[in-house]
Amino acid sequence: MCGIVGAVAQRNVVPILLQGLQRLEYRGYDSAGLVVVNNNRLECIRSNGRVAELATRSAETSGHIGIAHTRWATHGVPSERNAHPHLSGERIAVVHNGIIENYEELRILLAAEGYVFKSDTDSEVIAHLIHSHYARGNSLLDATQTALAELVGAYAIGVVAADNPDQLICARKGSPLLLGVGVKEHFIASDMSALLQVTQKVVYLEEGDVAEVGLLDYRIFDASGKVVERPVHTSELNNESVELGEYRHYMQKEIHEQPQALANTLEAVCNSQSLIPGIFGAEAASTFAQVDSILILACGTSNHAGLVARFWLEEIAGIPCSVEIASEYRYRVSVPNPKTLVVTISQSGETADTLAALNHAKACGHLHTLAICNVPESAIIRQSKLRMLTRAGPEIGVASTKAFTTQLAALFLLTLVLAKQRGKLSAEQEQKHLHELRHLPSAAQAVLKLEPSIAQMAEHFVDKRHALFLGRGLHYPIALEGALKLKEISYIHAEAYPAGELKHGPLALVDKDMPVIAVAPNDTLLEKLKSNLQEVRARGGELYVVADAGTRFQSSEGVHLMQMPEHAGYLSPILHVIPLQLLAYYVALQKGTDVDKPRNLAKSVTVE
Repeated sequence: MCGIVGAVAQRNVVPILLQGLQRLEYRGYDSAGLVVVNNNRLECIRSNGRVAELATRSAETSGHIGIAHTRWATHGVPSERNAHPHLSGERIAVVHNGIIENYEELRILLAAEGYVFKSDTDSEVIAHLIHSHYARGNSLLDATQTALAELVGAYAIGVVAADNPDQLICARKGSPLLLGVGVKEHFIASDMSALLQVTQKVVYLEEGDVAEVGLLDYRIFDASGKVVERPVHTSELNNESVELGEYRHYMQKEIHEQPQALANTLEAVCNSQSLIPGIFGAEAASTFAQVDSILILACGTSNHAGLVARFWLEEIAGIPCSVEIASEYRYRVSVPNPKTLVVTISQSGETADTLAALNHAKACGHLHTLAICNVPESAIIRQSKLRMLTRAGPEIGVASTKAFTTQLAALFLLTLVLAKQRGKLSAEQEQKHLHELRHLPSAAQAVLKLEPSIAQMAEHFVDKRHALFLGRGLHYPIALEGALKLKEISYIHAEAYPAGELKHGPLALVDKDMPVIAVAPNDTLLEKLKSNLQEVRARGGELYVVADAGTRFQSSEGVHLMQMPEHAGYLSPILHVIPLQLLAYYVALQKGTDVDKPRNLAKSVTVE
């Protein structure tokens, strides 16, 4: 992994490749490279570092066909020798996202044939394997298809040959790839944002597809080798949606986009007078009538959204709910219940662990599946029976913000629809919740006014190395999310605990050098939380409290207050996370880290 761009055109494609890679920088990477076919030879340039360095090195390079890549290291350290594209001799070049699980076995076989490996990557075997079949007189398409049949693992690839200057081959299995359609030019990319400067017409390749791409046309073959037609979609994204605008970083921009993202996500229900199952798909009503429990599968931030939803689903809808970390779920023996609704949550819809968990659940006999996702043509959407699009718009910053709050909004809608269908929601309660949802975007806008005071508060964290986040009940997952945001972008070690667990271990860590951040909504657990926070102050701990109106917290020495404008009831987690996002952002600014592209992390995690 992490990003692929390719083009075949009647113009110099190098600027297209470079601009596409720049649009993919948000995904996280450690090296970059490109190759073009020029006068029947491969001209390859690679750089250990940013795309800007690659652009400098490529200033004199041109060609009408080429592929490019940003790499996030899996096999082999970040270095120029491990950067993509990988070449086999002077004839074949390949870029690859994913992981080849049988690369060691293939490496031994290819070395025995005389191939010399110049990198430590698993990806290089693909180039040599295609070359070995191409050298036997097969077409580039046939050589690629034959080679792919020998691979075990996940891949999205682009392939060019020095002696085939008008043809680009691409394929996908377990890693996203799309085909951009232009006028007498065509493109490939792992993300639509990479192609917005050249086209908004796109074909989403299906699992196992191989495509032969030329200037005037393209052919797509399915996993069985049969020629198939895939629909051409017109993307709703535009250049403006992925531009930074007036903001310093994408993360800051996306924090501020949350009111509008919430309004977009809730538009279907906020403009109606009642909740209907149809917002989750045509078969939702009949499906929901058959389910008696919920299983949520997700990773990272999306998993935290699921943990919040468990409280809602059990308390409001009265339906049992379990939440599993997707990367762990399929590696344990579970007891399937065919009446369970399996809910997968993913910003990209291509998260490898979540996709694998979904397929495992289906293989175990789970028939009812629902995807909550931000990308309409993603694999998770396509592989699920029901779906809910969060409509957050493109999220560029690696640390998820608006995707999380819109996931929560979608999960609250699911809770209400299930509660209504199960007879747990009166007409009066339904109208009350609809009113609260309509108010949510403006409530989020009001919370953003805390930004200047939080920016000042962040100055206290400059020399801190550890932080503890506390929450209770519905807000413990928000403490988890706050800790995750801080560690992701500021590199401060942070962890979260249910506040009632303080005296069972973490209180031993509390001193004047460890800030304690508490989520304090005005709910039934408030007084218990206050008692927990007194335990912190008694040990000299410095408190930072996100407090609702009416909680009667006072700023004082050792107590710093982030005063929320109101209390939002069940929707409170959606609002309480915003100050924690802002705190993480401004602490990262104080510490001078790369906010949008934190070290070692990638935006779209398409490998295990």
